[in-house]
Amino acid sequence: MKILVINGPNMNMLGIREPDIYGKVTYKDLMKMIKSHAKEKGVKVCFFQSNHEGAIVDEIHRAYKKMDGIIINPAAYTHTSIAIHDALKTVGIPTVEVHISEISERESFRQVSYVSLVAQKVIAGKGTEGYLEALDELCK
Repeated sequence: MKILVINGPNMNMLGIREPDIYGKVTYKDLMKMIKSHAKEKGVKVCFFQSNHEGAIVDEIHRAYKKMDGIIINPAAYTHTSIAIHDALKTVGIPTVEVHISEISERESFRQVSYVSLVAQKVIAGKGTEGYLEALDELCK
C-alpha cells in the first residue's frame, strides 16, 4: 500500500507558527512520526508540502493510479480551494482530511471545508496524532 501525505501552506513552519494552536512538533518531526507508524503497518508513504495551490493540484493528479490513499491537510486551502476539491474528486483516491486544530471551534471562515465534501473521513483537533489515525483509517 502506498499513501501520499499532502500538506498545504505554512505546514513547513510547524513548530514555529502559533505553537499554542499547532503545537511544538516540527514538520520534520511529523514526517518522521508518520514514517515510523507507516513502517509498523507495512505501508509506504510519500510526502508533499507546498504553499502553492496549483502545485498541490498537480501532485494529486500525479497520484492517480500510483497511490492507494491520500492524507491531506490543505491548511488555508481547506476553506477556499474548489480546485483541490475537484482534483481529489477527479482522481477518486480514498482520502482522509486532517487538521491539527479543531477547525469547527475556530473563526467562522475556518469552519467551511471544501475538501471534506470528497474525503471519506475528517480528523480534526487531535494534534499531529491525527495523521496516524488517518493512516490507520486508510489501512482498513
